[in-house]
Amino acid sequence: MTGRLNTAQPYVLGLFRIVVGLLFTCHGAAALFGVLGGSQGGGTVTAGTWPSWYAAVIQLVGGGLVLLGLGTRFAAFVASGSMAYAYFDVHQPSALWPLQNGGEASALFCWTMLLLVFTGSGALGLDRLFSRRDARAEQTSAQRETVTV
Repeated sequence: MTGRLNTAQPYVLGLFRIVVGLLFTCHGAAALFGVLGGSQGGGTVTAGTWPSWYAAVIQLVGGGLVLLGLGTRFAAFVASGSMAYAYFDVHQPSALWPLQNGGEASALFCWTMLLLVFTGSGALGLDRLFSRRDARAEQTSAQRETVTV
């Protein structure tokens, strides 16, 4: 059974990344464009306001990159840091525990994105497509080079 689970791991990780990226992107789109109920019960964040507008841009762009599996590790690193900042600056001063201060989403996104920094995009990501092309190009150029002694 463990063998089957291990062979499915890259695909499940890819699906996990897609779902997390989609949810993160939706948070950014809601805050920036007012879709899906808008930011905190309606409306949008004012452009350029610190930190909410910048966080929303990171959510939209970073979530989109994670969703596509393009630059996953870097995008997830920035997103994780953004959510850590959101938790400690916005939520944690009102209470210690996420359940008490409303910071569950920030804490979960922070740790989820940090996990993706270490696991990468898994299967089904554009990162893997480009890495295959690079590997093929290197292999082809290595075969073309002749070694003379």
